[in-house]
Amino acid sequence: MASNLTEGLVQQGLDVTLFATGDSITSGNLDAVIGMGYEEDRSLDAKVVECLHISNLMERASEFDLIHNHYDFLPLSYSKLTKTPFITTIHGFSSEKILPVYQKYNTNGHYVSISDSNRHPSLEYLATVYNGLEVKNFGFNPTPEEYLLFFGRIHPDKGTAEAIDIAIQSKRRLLIAGIIQDAQYYNERIAPRLSADIVYVGSAGPEQRNELLSNAAALLHPINFEEPFGLSVAEAMLCGTPVIAFSKGSMPELIDHGHTGFLVSNVDEAVAAVSNTSSINRQNCRTWAAEKFSKEKMVADYLSLYHHILKTDHI
Repeated sequence: MASNLTEGLVQQGLDVTLFATGDSITSGNLDAVIGMGYEEDRSLDAKVVECLHISNLMERASEFDLIHNHYDFLPLSYSKLTKTPFITTIHGFSSEKILPVYQKYNTNGHYVSISDSNRHPSLEYLATVYNGLEVKNFGFNPTPEEYLLFFGRIHPDKGTAEAIDIAIQSKRRLLIAGIIQDAQYYNERIAPRLSADIVYVGSAGPEQRNELLSNAAALLHPINFEEPFGLSVAEAMLCGTPVIAFSKGSMPELIDHGHTGFLVSNVDEAVAAVSNTSSINRQNCRTWAAEKFSKEKMVADYLSLYHHILKTDHI
């Protein structure tokens, strides 16, 4: 999302500096303290890198009209040390324990949520801005195959096991794509149920992602947590693929029930929804997602907020 926003802002003529890893690709100005992420280079100490990364930005703060923070709560601890306005997009809460930091700087900066459902009652928000995707990167397919797709982390929160239940009861083939984030869950709940009809295809890059999403009859998204957003949901609809999701978190905001997919409460309701996917107009899915979750929409929304902040913070 930071990349999409950066590129969109540059296309609008703004002078943008992206603080990221040295291997990042951007048409803006890149400033990096390390060559690659610490997940790729395990010789790096994550806390040391974070300190260097944030301090590098903040020592240059006076050079900018505005700082847009996508780096969670840590940069907020510097925000009172500069006069440069600070806007923070909160991409979810990893724990309630991080809230005291957000609460301390509640009135010092400007918070943006990525869905209305992911707002915490103790915080003040300037706006909600949905994540934006590069629409042209997702090919529309009006004539899918019959398989169902699970696309996401293999983790209890994402409902991989429930997706298998839905597929088996629907008598449909299921393809599962995503990184194994919980090995025990995969070994105990997923691997024993794999078969010719329940297939784990591994993690999928952009090309395979588009092929899997666009050819699926439906994306199964039976989440077991209050998901802040859900990129695969927007991505699927951009391909014309309807989504069947448990109605938790942001799902009622992302899915137009009955028109771009179905919001359900349990496996049985999801099975019933599978039989109704043919009633969904796939072009409606594409249009809905493009209007709500495009890079252009996100950039326009943030630009409006930037102008508002710059005007009000200098009054």
